[in-house]
Amino acid sequence: MGFLSFSLFVVWALQLVSAQTITDPAEVAALNKMIDYWNLRSKLNLTIDPCTENAPWASEDANPHIICDCTASPCHVTHLKIYALDIFGEIPSELFVLRKLMDLNLGQNVLNGPIPAEIGELSEMQYLSLGINNLTGQVPAELGNLTKLTSLSFSSNNFFGPLPKELGNLTSLQQLYIDSSGVSGPIPEEFANLKSLQNLWASDNIFTGKLPEFFGTLTELIDLRLQGTLLEGPIPSSFAALTKLTDLRIGDLNGEDSTLDFLENLNILSTLSLRNCRVSGQIPEGLAKFASLKLLDLSFNKLTGRIPNSFQDFASLEYMYLGNNNLSGELPEKIISSKLIALDVSYNPLSGNLGHNSGKVGLSVNVVGTSTNANSLQDRKTFGLLQCLNGNTKCSNKFHSSSFSIKSGGTELTSSFGIEFNDESETLKAASFYTSSDYRWAVSNTGNFISNPNGPQYIAKTDSQIIGTLDSELYKTARISPSSLRYYGLGLKNGKYSVDLHFAEIVMEDLQSWKGLGRRLFDVYIQGERVLQDFNIQKEAGGSKRALIKTFETNVTNTIMEIHFFWAGKGTCCIPLQGTYGPLVSAIHVSQVSTSVGDSNSDKKRVGRLVGIAVGCAAGVVIISSIFYLWWAKESSGHKKVFTDSPKHNLVS
Repeated sequence: MGFLSFSLFVVWALQLVSAQTITDPAEVAALNKMIDYWNLRSKLNLTIDPCTENAPWASEDANPHIICDCTASPCHVTHLKIYALDIFGEIPSELFVLRKLMDLNLGQNVLNGPIPAEIGELSEMQYLSLGINNLTGQVPAELGNLTKLTSLSFSSNNFFGPLPKELGNLTSLQQLYIDSSGVSGPIPEEFANLKSLQNLWASDNIFTGKLPEFFGTLTELIDLRLQGTLLEGPIPSSFAALTKLTDLRIGDLNGEDSTLDFLENLNILSTLSLRNCRVSGQIPEGLAKFASLKLLDLSFNKLTGRIPNSFQDFASLEYMYLGNNNLSGELPEKIISSKLIALDVSYNPLSGNLGHNSGKVGLSVNVVGTSTNANSLQDRKTFGLLQCLNGNTKCSNKFHSSSFSIKSGGTELTSSFGIEFNDESETLKAASFYTSSDYRWAVSNTGNFISNPNGPQYIAKTDSQIIGTLDSELYKTARISPSSLRYYGLGLKNGKYSVDLHFAEIVMEDLQSWKGLGRRLFDVYIQGERVLQDFNIQKEAGGSKRALIKTFETNVTNTIMEIHFFWAGKGTCCIPLQGTYGPLVSAIHVSQVSTSVGDSNSDKKRVGRLVGIAVGCAAGVVIISSIFYLWWAKESSGHKKVFTDSPKHNLVS
């Protein structure tokens, strides 16, 4: 009996020990300190051992999330996720007590301060995510010690200085997300060692020097994104070896011209964007054989020749952007294929017809600035306007007005100063051109927000009050664009004009949250001259939902004014949602200040002011009964065209 009792006691004791999983006491203490430091006790209260099997935080869907390795005693924490919980403060030293960490996800929080050098002590790390935070300082060289890393993200932070060459030690790395991180300087040559790399997102950084030739040796690349940097072309011919690419986005290159010859064997691409890359030469016929290609963006380049006839055979293409090049000849007769959603061929000396599919439901087409016969999309007046905008004719001097006002993305509204802003709530699409009912102004849009969870939206709205203005309603809607947004004043008297551009950031909010860490940057051109570069509404207005007016003077010499809002690849892409970037404008008011044309260098005034500051009264509205001949009169010798090389072609100087 005694022996039996003793045996049962031993079994019970063993069961009790096995049930009371024991985590390294130093790791338990470290976890508790971090929980209190980040004020997470309400979400993660360790009343039992952290490595207890089936604990609430061990579930795959749990956040915070902890997983342990208990194959030996004591147990060690191997996975820690504190994701999108808006934790504040610096990365605490207690984190580095967890020496067996393999997966650390602190993404989408509001962490500040530097990444401590001690990060290099976590030598078991395979997945490290610090993206979308407020981290500062230089990226530590000690990250190069984490040679088991397969995924590294520190995108959307506020670092400065160069990328450490030691990152080239991470030869197992498959995913590297460093977009919008703030790093600068040349891309280290040591990155040539990253032969396993599949995804590289590096847009919106201050990279300098040539686009690296060695990128062509990273033959496992599937997704490469390099937009909005200071890198210089040409695109190296070595890129021809990147035959596994499905998504290639390069943009905004300076320096030498590039060609499209390297594309020949990249035939599994689904997204190809080489926008504003100084690409010259002709479009290869073979692109039409890319059976998976859904988006093709070659806009704002220097392409010449014809659009290949083979483009009639694109089986999968949904979005085709070829605008702002020097393509000539006639459009291929059947360029509008069955799956095509958007076609932009604007600002090319093209002719011909759009074909019988031009009226297809859901299709959007932009042919402004061409000589194509667009009578299926626009009436004769608008078609004449397209020719005038192309610079082939001199616009007539009859029946001109001296002002126009547009409520971008909203309905008609009269301001507290008596300015009547016209309705511009038209449903624009991925390639659109729209003229007002009185033909006094027009608007053109190209581009689509890739991966936006809310679908194609080109108007932003808010119900919140706007600060710093008597006209809050003027700013509660805005026109947004993922690429290029142009407004035109039509039939204007020649002379000097004042241009008021109204802004309020109503999408990116001032929040003590990761959702408040977004940055919208874009450029503005008026009459072909860049008047705002890397413009950040929120920063200049002193916060979101604050009204701001930027005022400029410009000349009209051919009865037309062009105001161009252009995304140059900069700013965050995905805060608070995927596809949150690009130009935003609330309203436009233009009025003549003089009938004489001022000196373009000395007379341009660039003054930004808050809406609360008094503005001048609106110029009288001139109603024009007919402006048909405005767009048909021939251009006389020596007449200055409204468009310079800047807005029509490559936008990088």
